Amino acid sequence: MIQPQKPRGNGLPVFIEAKSAGDFTNVNKRLKEEAIKIRQLRDEYGEDTQFLLLLCGYFDSGYLGYEAAEGIDWVWEHRIDDLEELEI
Repeated sequence: MIQPQKPRGNGLPVFIEAKSAGDFTNVNKRLKEEAIKIRQLRDEYGEDTQFLLLLCGYFDSGYLGYEAAEGIDWVWEHRIDDLEELEI
C-alpha cells in the first residue's frame, strides 16, 4: 500500500503488487490471482479502489489484456518513473 503524495478523494492508498516472471508459462498458470485480489479489495473498500501491478520479466499480451479487462493497470519495473504520472 502506498499513499499518494496528494491523498485520493476516498483517502485510500494505492495497492501495488510486485510480480516477476522468468518465462511466460508461469504467469499464465496464475492468471486469475490478481482478478480475485482486486475483486476482494473492491468488495471491502469500494469500486474506486486502485490496484496496480509492478511487473518485472516476461508478461505477454494475453496476460496484460486479461489484467486490463479486469480493471488492473501495471507499471514496468524498468519504467518506475511512470508512477509519478499516477502521482504516487
